[in-house]
Amino acid sequence: MRRLSPALALCALLAAALPTQAADRPAHYDSYGTKAPYAPGQNPRGYERPPAGFTPVFTENVSRHGSRAATDSEDGDLVLALWDKAESEGQLTRRGEEFGPKVRALLDAMAKVGYGNLSGRGKQEMRSTARRTQQRLPGLFARIVRDGEKIDVVSSGQGRAVDSADLYTGALAETDPALKPLIGPTRTDKDLLYFHKAAGGAAYRDYIAHDQRLASTLGSITDQPRTHEAARSVLRRIFKDAFVEQITDRVTAARAVYDLYAIAPAMSEESPGGKGWGMDRYLSHRDAAWFGYLGDTEDFYEKGPGFADSDITYKMAGVLLDDLFEQVEAKRAGTSVLGAELRFTHAEEIIPLAALMGLPGSTKPATPQQPYTYADNPWRGASVAPLGANIQWDVFEKDGRYLVRMLYNEKETPFKATCHPLSKGSKFYDLNELEHCFGRA
Repeated sequence: MRRLSPALALCALLAAALPTQAADRPAHYDSYGTKAPYAPGQNPRGYERPPAGFTPVFTENVSRHGSRAATDSEDGDLVLALWDKAESEGQLTRRGEEFGPKVRALLDAMAKVGYGNLSGRGKQEMRSTARRTQQRLPGLFARIVRDGEKIDVVSSGQGRAVDSADLYTGALAETDPALKPLIGPTRTDKDLLYFHKAAGGAAYRDYIAHDQRLASTLGSITDQPRTHEAARSVLRRIFKDAFVEQITDRVTAARAVYDLYAIAPAMSEESPGGKGWGMDRYLSHRDAAWFGYLGDTEDFYEKGPGFADSDITYKMAGVLLDDLFEQVEAKRAGTSVLGAELRFTHAEEIIPLAALMGLPGSTKPATPQQPYTYADNPWRGASVAPLGANIQWDVFEKDGRYLVRMLYNEKETPFKATCHPLSKGSKFYDLNELEHCFGRA
């Protein structure tokens, strides 16, 4: 496999990002990978107006759960075991002396929240996204109340997805109490929203567990001199050199430090005074970017565009794309009583759906001649599927004609290049055109 250029990778990292709401994003946003907390990708005032006479009649989404605590304490436990040993041997740097207490405080905060559960920031992300949806489509929600239409809510059944659904719909009802009786209970559909662990994901799970090309590709990318250099660099900020050289698996230890760094912004509300955890003191931006790249590499090959000659990572998302179309088609046919369809899921579903749909950043698979690097591929976990990521379709109607507009992380986003909008540069598409474009006609 071709060796990567760290300099080019870092330059590309700095250059690539979605339009930002800078006040809501932590510094060096891309280096957090799919643990990056959510920020909307566009100011709503810049949304294109629908063509004259078209009114909103339906909206639907696929949303990743909001920011959360780490799923377990493994990373913290690993680095604290090293820290305790180093402390007892007088092998901590001055910066490292403050590291252990800070990690213990972060672990305590995550344990209080509940490992894997939504953090305060994650809860607010869900509420805020719901309120912006209402503000974007006031006529639709007034219609839902007027006509007694229903809002269907479905999740993967996992706790943080269920909680995200409840917070989202709770915010809708709080803004307009007349919506409350129209919002259905959150139902579970694992085949739709947890497909990587359901029957439809059997071939995918076999690929993850047994595909030798996948294993050798990830191994080759990870086991580079730059990785070992970055690992030493991270650990030397905390431990004295003699202690660093005694650590058997420096890469695993450094990645544990990185993982704590990456999850910290999601836990910002639980930090002392809400001012953040300051975990960036223990990684240079260059090292954080490298470990972020290694994490993105895994997600790219395991969940995203992957290898150019295979669709195993995203073919199973077809069940979700089908449901997006079927909901709009039922509305057009007059067989649906819904005004909105709200779905809550995980990165393992958002990432393959983005690849299947050809969303921006997810259009370029890797080849043996051109493996995944930041220098020559736009895929970034922080943009494709940050915590709270969402894909929304707004549907408008006039005289029996239906238009669809897509928002990706609340940024108006064109459908894939083979789909033709109403006019050049427009984000509105005729439903018939989309059906043809996606092979449904």
